[in-house]
Amino acid sequence: MKCLQECITKNTPCKQKECSSWMNYKDEFNCIHEAIDRNGSMTLREVAVRLGISFVRVKQIEDKAIKKLGKKDIKGTN
Repeated sequence: MKCLQECITKNTPCKQKECSSWMNYKDEFNCIHEAIDRNGSMTLREVAVRLGISFVRVKQIEDKAIKKLGKKDIKGTN
């Protein structure tokens, strides 16, 4: 988040592509933290635009994550 503050201060998008928070969306300084701070909850379509992938792919990722979380809940209750 330190780099985000620097980007905001300089009003320039982040160039640190190796950062796990980096995304190719200059309107939000290429940072997922800034996207979340500005927008809060986003639709799957909004996420797809920011990540540069299709809505369908975002939906597939969401479905897989929900399925994994469900399996963890079941394992945790035994």
